[in-house]
This record gives sequence, structure tokens and C-alpha cells, in this order.
Amino acid sequence: MANQAASIGARIRYWRHRNGGRSQAAIAGLCGITEDYLSQIERGRKTPALDVLLALAREIGVPITALLEEQAPATPEETPTVAPDVAAVLMGYRTPPPTAAANPASLRERVETAWRSWQTSPNRFTEAAAILPGLLADVEYAVSSHREAADASARRDILRTAADLYGLLRSYCRRTGRHDLSLLVADRALRAAEDADDPLRIAAAQWNLGHVLLAAEPEGAEQVATLAIEHLATTPQTTESRALAGALGLVTVTAAARRRDWWTARERLERIDQDGSRLGEGNAYWTVFGPTNIELHGLSIEMLAGQATDGLRRADSIDISRVPSLERQFTFTLEVACCYDLRQEDAAVLVHLLDLEQFAPEDLVHNAGARRLVARLRARARPTYRRQIEALAERISLDHHPDQ
Repeated sequence: MANQAASIGARIRYWRHRNGGRSQAAIAGLCGITEDYLSQIERGRKTPALDVLLALAREIGVPITALLEEQAPATPEETPTVAPDVAAVLMGYRTPPPTAAANPASLRERVETAWRSWQTSPNRFTEAAAILPGLLADVEYAVSSHREAADASARRDILRTAADLYGLLRSYCRRTGRHDLSLLVADRALRAAEDADDPLRIAAAQWNLGHVLLAAEPEGAEQVATLAIEHLATTPQTTESRALAGALGLVTVTAAARRRDWWTARERLERIDQDGSRLGEGNAYWTVFGPTNIELHGLSIEMLAGQATDGLRRADSIDISRVPSLERQFTFTLEVACCYDLRQEDAAVLVHLLDLEQFAPEDLVHNAGARRLVARLRARARPTYRRQIEALAERISLDHHPDQ
């Protein structure tokens, strides 16, 4: 019994640090127990009752089986896989600059083409690695060349293009495990938008910055998004400005959910839904804001809260085909799989993982949450599914991850 208590306590401590690193006092308060009692549980001196164990699993954000398994499952993180040429250009190790600055209209079209590829192509990581180094070098050279230009209009156009490109790079660097570079380019996007004196692109850049901060500093993300919404309210109200305000509002929803403040997250989402439903589906500044994305955030809240049944009920009413973003479609399917994972319905988890592999194979390889889900499923797979999950793990090179 003592060994069992020690192993349960160790797993509670492991997952508490792993999933947000919140203090014993915070977790204990949410579970209705004292900090001292949780401390004794984690040190193996007390064995929690089932209701306490269920509460701890819910607040830490793991299925109860994660606290009862013999060992903590492998939890692969994102492997830094940003293309070396992209990193080299971002950090200043450039190839010789072009002999002449590219035409602003041509650069604008190239950036928009890159964005379309990033949002819709199943091979978007490979395509981005090929496109971004040269495009980034050309845009930065154009910005430099127009710095002292007499044509203020052309200079603003180049700066707007740069802000849009840095927004794309934020998403690419984040999804390839380079949080440092994603913060760097989010800041560059904001500087370019401010230099262009473009209020809507400033808001879009703040939306990008908020997404970078969500992973480690949800409070900071919330502050950035809230200030941006307040600033947008002082600008002329258009469909685009309202959509950007809605997208920024969804950042505050996610921030509340990351803090496990479910009531606030749901209340904010309901308020955004009232405005977003009137706007219809859109993609202002590549933010994919609209009724469907609002519904997707509702699913995310329930999944993060461990409310698998409510999450799946929400998912049943979502028509994901209306979203013009492969990443959002991927996230939807992954979160449905996570809801089934919470219910230990392994066959359904496997079906959705295989679906992800079909329509977004590169995202499955790069997404840390998906890799963790594959690892968990493999750790407990019944013989009926073991061959399929082992084959999937091999195809995404799960065993080749440095944390394995």
C-alpha cells in the first residue's frame, strides 16, 4: 500500500508540473482539500480517496488512468524542426541581397500565396520551408530599400506586406517548435504594422503576439488582446475591425481556459458568439474568425475542462468544412480524439488519428499534442488495435524523438 501511495503521489506531482506547473495551494483549493493534504499525497504519505483522485485528475488535466498507470507515459514535445534556411535569414545570416528590390505588388501576391498554402495545403510545412527563406529575404530587403524612399505610399505597402509575412512566420515557427523565433517575428510584425500606421494590422499583430504568449503566459496574452480590443474600439467600425476584435476576444477565451477558469471562458465565448454570428464566416488578416471558429473554441473549453461528453455533443453540431484553415480542421479532429481519449474509447481515438494522418499528415508529425496522444494510446493499446497504433507511431517517427 505504501508503494502504491508513493507511485500515485509521484504521478500527481509529475502531471501537476507537466500541465501548467501550478502550485499545490492552487490545485488543493480547486479540489476542496488542504495544501498540506496534497503535499502528503505527493510524498506518498497519504492515499487519496477516489473522489479526491478524480478531482485531482480533472484539475491537473489528465484522465484518472494517468494517475494510476505504473509509470508516467512518454510525452513527446515538439521537436525544433524549423527549416535551417528560415532560421538563418531570421537571425541575419543572409544570402547576398538581390540586386534590386522586388516590386511591392509582386511581393504582396507572393505573401498572399504563401498564406493560402499555409492555411490549406496538407504539405504546408514542406512548402513553407521551400518558400519562406527567399520570400523573407526579398521582403526584408524591400523594407530596407524603402526606408528613406520619397514615395510614402510604397513604403507603407511594403511594411504592410512585411507585417503579414511575419504573421505567417509566427505560426510557422510556433508549429515547428521554435518559440523563441515565434516571439521574435511576432514582435517584428507589430513593429512593421506600427511603422505602416495601420490600425487593423496592428490589431492582427497583437493577435499573433497573444497566440505566442498563450503557451507560457496566458495572463500576458489576455492583457495584450484586451488592450488591442480597446484600441480597435476607437477606430472606424468595419466588418474587418469587428472580426479582428472577435479574434482577439477568442484569445482571451483561450487564456481563461488555460487558467482553468471555465466559467469566465464560457461567459466570454457566449458574448463573442452574439457578435460573431452576425458577421458570418470570414478570414480577416488570416485570423479565420467566424461562427464556426467560435464553436470550435467551445469544444476546446470542454475538452480542456475534461468534459468529454459535453465536448463531443458540441462537436456533433460543428460543420468543419466551413473553416478555410487546415490547421483549425486539424485542431477540431484532434480535440474530438482527445475527448474520446478522456472516455478511454480507444477505437474512436485511433479512427480520428488515422483521419488526421489522411488529410494533414505533416501536422500530425509536428503537433506535440497529437504525438502525446499517439504515445498514450500505444501505452495502453489492446491487442486488437496494437498493430495499427504501432504502425502509426512508426510513420510519425515517435521513437526517434529525443525525449523517448
